[in-house]
Amino acid sequence: MLKNFTKFISTNRSLRPLLPLHPPSPISVHNGILGFFGGSHGAGVVRMLAMGYSSLLNLNDLQDSPGRRKQKTRKGRGIGSGKGKTAGRGHKGQKARGTHKCGFEGGQTPLRRRLPKRGFTNQFSLTFQPIGLGKIAKLINAGKIDSSELITMKTLKDTGAVGKQIEDGVRLMGRGAEEIQWPIHLEVSRVTVRAKEAVEAAGGSVRKVHYNKLGLRALLKPEWFEKKRRLLPRPARPPPKIRDKVDSIGRLPAPTKPIPFAPEPEP
Repeated sequence: MLKNFTKFISTNRSLRPLLPLHPPSPISVHNGILGFFGGSHGAGVVRMLAMGYSSLLNLNDLQDSPGRRKQKTRKGRGIGSGKGKTAGRGHKGQKARGTHKCGFEGGQTPLRRRLPKRGFTNQFSLTFQPIGLGKIAKLINAGKIDSSELITMKTLKDTGAVGKQIEDGVRLMGRGAEEIQWPIHLEVSRVTVRAKEAVEAAGGSVRKVHYNKLGLRALLKPEWFEKKRRLLPRPARPPPKIRDKVDSIGRLPAPTKPIPFAPEPEP
C-alpha cells in the first residue's frame, strides 16, 4: 500500500509536495490521506490504494493488451528477418514471379471452357407485374380507386396496388374475380382470359395497351420529364411480333376516359 501511494503521489504534480523526504510509516500515510482529502473522501482513497495502483485508470496509461496489434510483415529487409531476398517466394518458378489472371490453370483448358453451354437468354422477353381483380376490388371498396374513372397502370402504382418496380407493364390476373360486382374499365399490358371474362360480365372493359420503356416511364413518372425540362415522348407503336397481342397504342399523358371498342362487323 505504501509503495502504491508513493507511486500515485509521484505521478501527480499537484500532490508531489505531500511526498516526504524519508519513507513514512503506514500509520502516518493513513492519517495524511485522511487529513488532505477529508473524512469520507479520504477513506475512499485509502481503499483504492489498498486495492492496488492498477485499479486507478489514467488517460495517459491507456494502451492495448499485449499481442493485440500485430505488426505488418516487412519483406526484403535482410536475411535476419527471415523474409529477405526472395521474401518467402522461393527460387524461380511461376509462383516466384508475377501474378496471373483469374481462372488461369497453368495452361490446361480452364473450367469455364470445359463445361458445356446450356440454354440462352431471350433478349426479347418481357416481364409483367401481376395483379388480381380481388386486390383492385378491395382498393375500390376502401375508396382509394374511383371505379367511375379509367383505371390505368399509373392508378395502380399510385394507390400501391403494384410495386414501384414495373419493368415492362402489368398483367391482370383472375384471382378474386367473384368480387367484381360493378363495371370497371382498365388499361393494362396483358390480361388473362378469366380476368377479361369476369370484367366484361360485370359490364366493364379491359384494353391491352402497348408502352415501350420510355413511354412507360412517361406514364408512371411524368414529373421526371418536367424536372428535366423535357417534353413527353410520342407513344410508340408495337413491334410486328407483338402487334396481335395488344389492342391499341398507349396514350400519353395518362388518360382518364376509356376508348370504346369498335363493334365487330357482322358476317
